[in-house]
Amino acid sequence: MPMRSYLILLVVLSPLMSFAQPNTEVFLFDLHTDHGAFKLSKVQNISNNEGYDNQPSFIDDQTILFSSTRNGQTDIVKYDLHYGSKTWICYTEGSEYSPLKIPNQNAVSAIRLDPNGTQRLYRYDLQLITNKVLVEDLIVGYHAWTGENQLVSAVLENDRLSLYSSNLNSNENKRIATSVGRSLQHIPNTKLISFISKNSVGASDIKSYNSLNGKIKTIAKTLPDSEDLNWLTEDNILMTKGDAIYKLSISKNSGWFKVASLKDFGITNLTRLAISPNGKKLVIVGELTGKEVINPKFLEESTVPTLEQVKWISGNWKGEAFGGQTEENWSEPSGGSMMATFKLTDKDTVVFYEIIIIREIENTLILQLKHFGNDLKGWEEKDETIDFPLQEITSEKVSFEGMTFEKISDHEMNVYVDIKQDDGSIENVKFPYKK
Repeated sequence: MPMRSYLILLVVLSPLMSFAQPNTEVFLFDLHTDHGAFKLSKVQNISNNEGYDNQPSFIDDQTILFSSTRNGQTDIVKYDLHYGSKTWICYTEGSEYSPLKIPNQNAVSAIRLDPNGTQRLYRYDLQLITNKVLVEDLIVGYHAWTGENQLVSAVLENDRLSLYSSNLNSNENKRIATSVGRSLQHIPNTKLISFISKNSVGASDIKSYNSLNGKIKTIAKTLPDSEDLNWLTEDNILMTKGDAIYKLSISKNSGWFKVASLKDFGITNLTRLAISPNGKKLVIVGELTGKEVINPKFLEESTVPTLEQVKWISGNWKGEAFGGQTEENWSEPSGGSMMATFKLTDKDTVVFYEIIIIREIENTLILQLKHFGNDLKGWEEKDETIDFPLQEITSEKVSFEGMTFEKISDHEMNVYVDIKQDDGSIENVKFPYKK
């Protein structure tokens, strides 16, 4: 292999190969996100194959594509969720990566690395079993479609990745940005593509690119030391790190929160993830800590949270915070919910009130609240609530996204709340209470 081709292989595919050892698998979960919750259940190892299995994407709600090792090379698999069957869709001498459905065509695009080191983006016809080069002049590493004949891609040049826009009709390629990451994703309900802009120091930036007018906007910072993301909604981003999935709500600007750990499923070293078009399935790449995935039925039966587990929060609690006195009155569970009133007073003057509820919904818990001034005028809009999805629950602690209740004794607890500061940072404020 020529030296230049060898360097290309190392630079573009080294992130892939680093996660390919010792063995990566593609896992399918049922995903429940109603009313701000985030719950995974019914896990399946759909690759179940020795070697490199990675880079999943959905063709539709019932079909998944991913790269998989076969006979010493990497080819593309089409997985049917209904039948649980796998079909190989390419038969070349090269290895294929990063498969995506081409819009409005019965075809898939993928990166091919040929035995001589040549790396190009190809089109694979799903009916005729034919293939052809799509972009001749660029060494494409990763890509995303913005139309049937338009795409953006992360291209290797000068030993790093640059973002390009390509028009396949005119064969025009335009550089958009330099020093980008591998994750190129559609932002739901928009015409935008997100990409990661790498910084020499600190966390990278998540940015959006508008292929219609060429505008680039900064959205947020990435999860530190994380490379892979996907969009849950147009306002919520998911990223992976270790054995956990983290979520960022852009509108709340409250930072990254862990919404799920796959440790109990026996899965770690998470990387890429994809969500089905209807939002009900999630596929994620990781490594098994044992020989097989943990039985999801047992986990589902043993970890469904209920109000009875947080019944200890009920009662009249008083404490001090913000230089004043705080008081919370929590009801016993009834009718599928618990209710509380909160009051902060300073120098015998009420600063503000809150109405808070914790309720059972879709086999999980959610905390919702509204703020009111001392004149009982609401801070939020009429139908708006501030929602805190459940993250973790134990016998002595319940953690919601941005708020945690910790039992110290039968007559003492601490509440920790993430509060946004004027400079945009998040401060975790402790509310010590006694009953």
